[in-house]
Amino acid sequence: MALKPVRKGWSPQTWVSLRPFGMGLQKPNNFLEVFRALAENADNLGYAWRILQDGVCDGCALGTRGLRDWTIQGLHLCNIRLRLLRLNTMGPLDPALLKDPTLLRGKSSAELRALGRLPYPLYRRRGERGFTRISWDEALDRIALKLCKTPPDKMGFYLTSRGTPNETYYVVQKAVRALGSNNIDNAARICHSPSTVALKASLGVAATTCSYRDLIGTDLVVFFGSNPAVNQPVMMKYLYYAKKAGTQVVCVNPYQEPAMQHYWIPSDPESALFGTRITDRFFRVQPGGDSAFISGTLKHLIEQNWLNQPFIDAHTQGFEAVRAQVLATSWEELEQRSGSSKAEMLEFALLLAKANKAVLVWSMGITQHTTGEDAVQSIINLGLARGYLGREGCGLMPIRGHSGVQGGAEMGAYATVFPGGGPINAESAAALEQHWGFPVPAEPGLTVTEMLEANLEVLWSVGGNFLETLPSPAQAEARLAQVPLRVHQDIVLSSQMLLEPAEEVILLPATTRYEIPGGCTQTSTERRVIFSPEIPGPRLAEARWEGQVFQDIVARMCKPELAQKVRFADTAAVRAEIARVVPLYDGIQHLRQKGDAFQYGGPQLCPDGVCPTPDGRARFRAVSLPKSSIPQGAFRLVTRRGKQFNSMVHEPTDPINGAPRDAVLISSTDLQKLGLRPGQRIWLQNGFGTLAGQVFVAEVHPGSVQVHWPEGNVLLDPALRSSQAKIPAYKEAYVYIYPQPPAQSPQQSQALAD
Repeated sequence: MALKPVRKGWSPQTWVSLRPFGMGLQKPNNFLEVFRALAENADNLGYAWRILQDGVCDGCALGTRGLRDWTIQGLHLCNIRLRLLRLNTMGPLDPALLKDPTLLRGKSSAELRALGRLPYPLYRRRGERGFTRISWDEALDRIALKLCKTPPDKMGFYLTSRGTPNETYYVVQKAVRALGSNNIDNAARICHSPSTVALKASLGVAATTCSYRDLIGTDLVVFFGSNPAVNQPVMMKYLYYAKKAGTQVVCVNPYQEPAMQHYWIPSDPESALFGTRITDRFFRVQPGGDSAFISGTLKHLIEQNWLNQPFIDAHTQGFEAVRAQVLATSWEELEQRSGSSKAEMLEFALLLAKANKAVLVWSMGITQHTTGEDAVQSIINLGLARGYLGREGCGLMPIRGHSGVQGGAEMGAYATVFPGGGPINAESAAALEQHWGFPVPAEPGLTVTEMLEANLEVLWSVGGNFLETLPSPAQAEARLAQVPLRVHQDIVLSSQMLLEPAEEVILLPATTRYEIPGGCTQTSTERRVIFSPEIPGPRLAEARWEGQVFQDIVARMCKPELAQKVRFADTAAVRAEIARVVPLYDGIQHLRQKGDAFQYGGPQLCPDGVCPTPDGRARFRAVSLPKSSIPQGAFRLVTRRGKQFNSMVHEPTDPINGAPRDAVLISSTDLQKLGLRPGQRIWLQNGFGTLAGQVFVAEVHPGSVQVHWPEGNVLLDPALRSSQAKIPAYKEAYVYIYPQPPAQSPQQSQALAD
């Protein structure tokens, strides 16, 4: 399926080392992950195998059909999927552990997960020492009674992407809107919401415009602020084949990620033995400097007449405003704001000029800034300037790291859009009312970043952990503890469940993706909607599908005629309604068994450059370069992933670079300037918190440091977020470095009080 022939035989020029399997080198041991998974799932090995063989992966959003996919031949299995496997096969926890939750407060999230699954509904009232078992009827009656007394604007609902399928997102958001609220959000808010905003405004679409196969054999693949080796390791096999087909790979990032330089793909003998050199050229920009780097590149393209002018003339509008702004910006300013040089921008521009076809990929290094929408727009502008749209081997790809986020937003489990991406306004609400037969609220709801600021009376969290995913965990904890009723629906324990109730806390046991009666679907990064069948195996008697639970809540609260409008006989009925309400998903109603899938929009969105905008043209948009100044003596701070999935930390040390969880990644230049030594204890501090760590020398941009997420959340401003998507600025902070523990600053005390 490659665009160009993939060279057969081995290619020694791409090898990393002659050491078999990279022995003695710093690298992940992917073969060890297989044996670990065997040991962890030994008590349920048959079920574990059926999940791998027949299920759709509940890890990243690349999408599989069992152990295979639609892009390349051969088996597809990554270490993230193996690590997540135990969540689906383990038995229930000992409920005696919850008689005194204070004994669990010191445990890490990994330790809490390892205790086992939630076995049945549990209840805790303020002043009570621990949780007691209650029936499902009592749990739902208590929730319904409280919701009946709560104004719609004082209730909030959040769904994470932890294996959550399209059917769950759709049913839950419909139920919430039947209750009169748009206060529903999901994990897409904190990863790619700026991508959705910018792509929709510019192209009329809000998803990846191309397919995975466009990576293999295209002229050039560029990764902006993205590290698939950590977050989407299955993609590394695509890049291996891309290299063998002659594709060049470039990374633009503040950190020269080791695994993007060298990677060992375990399922290919050549790469498993000798490794593969993945990236041909790294361009290190300072954190937040991507827009300036791209503007400088575009300036070179304009000055050298390396634009795709026929495409611009035929398929776009607004380019002249972008041209004027770019040419009016001095090279001095572009260099200062990007942290790069005019010469490096020219080199990158030349790579683009030589590439007739290219795929531009980005992730949270681009989006998680106050100017995330503008940063995404910069990439779109660059792609349009070269005509990388609507053609085979070309595309704009906001790569997803979790299996539920693409579908979650498209199903309408989002505070700012209805199902199908329609804006929340009176016209769209009226259209939905015609489909659903009940009034739909017409005002945008609270995003996840706003819910804890709104003095909610009820907060229902399906999965997730606000204490780990939101900036300023202390502030998140204080605000969670003020919510009168918290409902936590999940398969395992999380630290937020253990907080003292303001009034009541109810824990509800959920099913896994593979236990949902009738099966379910997932939408991948390349817009492929894939059926994941129910997998036969052991079941927890009282675990319930979240979609069923929300239907039961509406039945308890609403008149029978309204309750019936939110009632579905099975997941097939949900898919049938999705096909009617979300035209893009027409075809989902036909998915019934393993391997069933379709790619909405086809292999390429905006075919031949024609976009679903009123005039069929894509929009250039001039963007302002973000301010880059920080206080004298401070360092830019970036949070990053290690050996983890989302906030689920899997190892205390990252096998890719050897960094422990408390590592502070710093350049050798800054190490010498500060007189520090590797392994030395240091403290990072700003007005929001203090983090202790140890010096770890890495290829990061001088003047910046990187720490692991979620540990680094203590240093983030909880009020700092983008203007439109309202994504928290996880990659935009600054800190001071101290060789001794500093005193708490007055600003920290005020931040906690706020």
